[in-house]
Formats: sequence, structure tokens, C-alpha cells
Amino acid sequence: MNNAITHIPPPVNEPVKGYAPGSPERASLQDSIRRMKNREIEVPAFIGGQEVLTGQVSTLHPPHELSHTLGTVHYNGEAEVKQAIDAALEARHDWARMHWTDRAAIFLKAADLLAGPWRDALNASTMLGQSKNAFQAEIDSACEIIDFWRFNVHYMEQIYSDQPLSPPGQWNRLQYRPLEGFVFAVTPFNFTSITANLPTAPAMMGNTVIWKPASSSIYSAYFIYKLLEAAGLPPGVINMVPGRGSAIGDPVLASPHFAGLHFTGSTWTFNNMWRTIGQGIDTYRTYPRIVGETGGKDFILAHPSADTKAVATAIVRGAFEYQGQKCSAASRVYLPESRWAGLKNEMLDQLSQIKMGTVEDFTNFINAVIDKKAFDSITAYIDHARQAPDAEILHGGNYSDEEGYFIEPTVILASDPNYKTMCEEIFGPVVTLYVYPDEKFDETLTLVDQTSPYALTGAIFAQDRRVIAKAMDRLTDAAGNFYINDKPTGAVVGQQPFGGARASGTNDKAGSPLNLMRWISARAIKETFNPPTHFSYPFLAPDEDVAQEANVEAV
Repeated sequence: MNNAITHIPPPVNEPVKGYAPGSPERASLQDSIRRMKNREIEVPAFIGGQEVLTGQVSTLHPPHELSHTLGTVHYNGEAEVKQAIDAALEARHDWARMHWTDRAAIFLKAADLLAGPWRDALNASTMLGQSKNAFQAEIDSACEIIDFWRFNVHYMEQIYSDQPLSPPGQWNRLQYRPLEGFVFAVTPFNFTSITANLPTAPAMMGNTVIWKPASSSIYSAYFIYKLLEAAGLPPGVINMVPGRGSAIGDPVLASPHFAGLHFTGSTWTFNNMWRTIGQGIDTYRTYPRIVGETGGKDFILAHPSADTKAVATAIVRGAFEYQGQKCSAASRVYLPESRWAGLKNEMLDQLSQIKMGTVEDFTNFINAVIDKKAFDSITAYIDHARQAPDAEILHGGNYSDEEGYFIEPTVILASDPNYKTMCEEIFGPVVTLYVYPDEKFDETLTLVDQTSPYALTGAIFAQDRRVIAKAMDRLTDAAGNFYINDKPTGAVVGQQPFGGARASGTNDKAGSPLNLMRWISARAIKETFNPPTHFSYPFLAPDEDVAQEANVEAV
């Protein structure tokens, strides 16, 4: 009998390990990388808690070492999707009715397992499968996943505790039901934490989920599922179905039981999915919830009062950590003419110290981009800049896919603020700079706001507080996450809820109660303890009776 009124342990952000030479965590992670690299795995679909092997297999390779095989994955189609939908619908009744503290315990246990014995496995799988260095993997596939699971459970308690007023004689309650149907989680390659959060956030709130991980992050997705299984997640609550986009998405969105989309990926894909949902709106049992985080063309704007070294460091870290493959990565930079010479020298000096190569060498800051498609797309922008009269490559520009998909950190200087790479999303290790005349700072604010259709992240660097206040006001709608004297990347769960608007998504703020509230459908309950027994109200009495009573009292 669960009749205790309990409270979730207060969440705190998971400490980030340093992996310095000689540290025990460095040795342990390196050992895990060696062991996992020497063991090929077979990734099935997980449907209703059962492994499904279709025989339609594809091999998994590290992006930085294409000759090595990590394992194989079985791709799925319409038949497996229908099987997964049935499993999700079957699991829905018991999962929705499980006491919220029991659901919470599963994810709190998963967080503790990840903080302990599973940490190396998730970090190593992200490093090998997605070519992230040790630090980028640690803040992503360990710390941020742990934070999502601990903080989201805390937010769940907050939401459930929010109850309406009850006047005398009544008891009013809000019941936070899961959505009627299942949620479709479509996860990206670039953050293992997003891969973990998109299916689990709706599941925490009592929903069952069909989960399609990105083909280029299947390796780490497998370990996430196995971790949740080890934490006690019941069969059918989250059904992982690898496959090509349309092969999974089309039958999912055709189901009348589709109740919600939790998506991170390209704006183009999100727009197409939204159109498909709109076209099928008459077939659904309920209006689907649509939550998406999509593209970005994130900016750094420096004022003449900015600190030179701070701006240069923000460019190098903000543009090139994880090869610029972050939705929040700095991609366009606006620098004042009076500070340009010093900024340029400091930036190029820092870039000259960067090493590029395999993730197994912990001294490498830059690793490989994710796949051949990304490599070809990114290098096409570099080739365009090399030939363009209004662009100059200041640093980098070289690339090779002989051993892996390696692209040097590339800095382009554009003389036209509307040059191609200042406007279009690249999603790679390429940043474009534009130097503006100091006296045109106000016009540059307009440029920053109007150049891109996106509005995800942005940063202002200035020491003059009046400038900061002006930029905050003028760029109100230009970024959902706005940074003052800091790079526009690195949002932390519980500190900076993440998301943007315009073409960057629905801004439902992962890492906050706002996101979890999208996965509930509230029911208001009113209970009256002493109900009336006749329809009549006092106002229904005729005026003559009142007059007669007055006359009697007068006599």
C-alpha cells in the first residue's frame, strides 16, 4: 500500500569529472573504450521488452575510424512499427496507473546507475559512436542525462503538487493524466542526453513511447535502452525501433493513437512531419502535442567595450567544440572594427594550439564529423568560400575522409554580412566573421535579428551595461537562450532551460517543468460533500412575497 506523502530528494547537478592525466576516471574510461571497441554488438529493436531481429542490417563504424566495426543494427519497417504501437497501447493502462513515486524511482535509479557503474559505458559509446572527446562526452552522456532524470522527476512532483482552491463544502483536484495514445520520440545524433531525454520525459508523466533514434547514434542509444531496462523500466513503456525516417515515421503518424511528437532534428524534417500531422488531423483520437527543437544559426555579437580574450575564447569554444555539431554552436560572429586586429591575433593563436584526430587520443580537441552526408555538406560550404570574392578563409579549410570524416576548424571572414555562410545553417566546424564599423553598432543589432530565420542561442559581449541592456531589448526574439559575456553553448539542466523559437522550434524548454507539462492532459475533479437536494435558488422567490412579509412585520 503506497499511502505515504513523500518528496523527491532535492536534485543537484552532477559534478563533471576532469579526466586529467593520472586520474582514476581517465584510466577507467580508457579501459572501457578498449574493451568496447574490441566487442562487436548487435542492436535489435526493443518492442514490448523483446528483442526483434529483422535481418535488414547495417554496420556501425566510428566516424573517426571508418575501417573499424562496432557492430550491426537491424532496421525496421511498417510491420515492426505496428507491433510497437500495439505494445505501447497494451502497456499504457498499467503504466499510467502506476503510482508516480514508483515511476520516479525507476528514473532516479537509472540516474544513480549512470553516475556509477554505467558512466564509462555511456561515455565510451558516445565517444566511439559519435566521435566526441572525453570532456564533451562527460558533460553530455553522463552529466546531462543524470541531470535530466533527477530534475525532471523533481519537476514532475512540482506539477502534481499544483492543485486548485477548494471552498468550504468542496474538494477540487487536478489529475494530470498522460496523453490518450502514445508519444513518438525522434532523437538526434549530436547529443546522447537528448537521445535519452526525448523518450523518457513523456514516459515519466505516464505516457508510453515509440522511439526512433538517429541512425548515426544507434550505438549509444542501445546502451541507454539497456540502462533503463536495468533500472526496472517495464516492457512496452519505451519501444526502441531503429530505421530509416519515413519507414518508421509514416506508419507512426498514420496511427489514430498517435498523441504526441517529441522531436529534435532539422527544421526541414520537423516542418514535413507537422504537415503530415495536419493532413491526418481528422484521423487522430485527440489533437497531438507537437514539441520540437530544430535548427540554429547562432550568433556572437561583440561591442567595442568587450574583453578581447573572452570573445576569442568564446569563438573557439562556441564554434568548434564537438566539431560545431551543436544546435547552439556559434556560427556567425559580429566584431567591432576597432578591436578586430587584437581579436584576430588572439583567436588565431588559440586555434594554432588545437589538435585534431581520434577520440582515443585525449589531447585532441577536434574529432570527426558524424557521417559522409555531413562531411560533403560542410566541405561544400568551405569550397564555396574558397572561391567567393566576398569571403576569405582565415584559418583551416582543409579536410579528408580517408580514415575518418575530418574537417579542420575553419574560420571565414565575410565582407558581406549576408554572405552565404553568415545566413545558412552549416552544422559543422565552420564559423563566419563579419567586421562592422564601431559607429554602426545599432545597425548591427538589426542585422543580427534579421539575418537568420532561426532563434535558438546568441551571445553579447560588452563591459558597458547600457549596451548589454540595449542588446537584451533589441534581440528579445532572436534567441531563446541568451548569453551575456559567455559562449552561446553549454546550457545546464536546472540552470538554463533550453529551446528557441522562430525556425528553431516550439521553445518548450527541455530541462524545465514547461516541457513535462506538454505530456499531460489535465482532468479537473470537483467533489461536493453536501450536495443540494432541490433546484430552487433564493432569487427565484417572487417580489410580492417579500412585500407581504414587510407589511406583516410593519403591523
